[in-house]
Amino acid sequence: MTPRTPQDPESQAALGKAIRELRNKRGATLETLASEAGITKNMLSLIERGEGNPSWTTMRGIAKALGISVAELAKRAEK
Repeated sequence: MTPRTPQDPESQAALGKAIRELRNKRGATLETLASEAGITKNMLSLIERGEGNPSWTTMRGIAKALGISVAELAKRAEK
């Protein structure tokens, strides 16, 4: 799978950082969170590095796996 070029690299990086921080705080591995979110470990890794451009469905899956809303995840990425 080839990563898509993000439209806004800074926003994509901030989103990835927020996801990684929440995942680490939860003590979850890439494999665990990806499985719970319904995506591959490789896709989650791309998103966390700011190289993946997740769909709305993917974002909902990640947020649900983290136990937060998509809105809360977006707020954390904006900080």
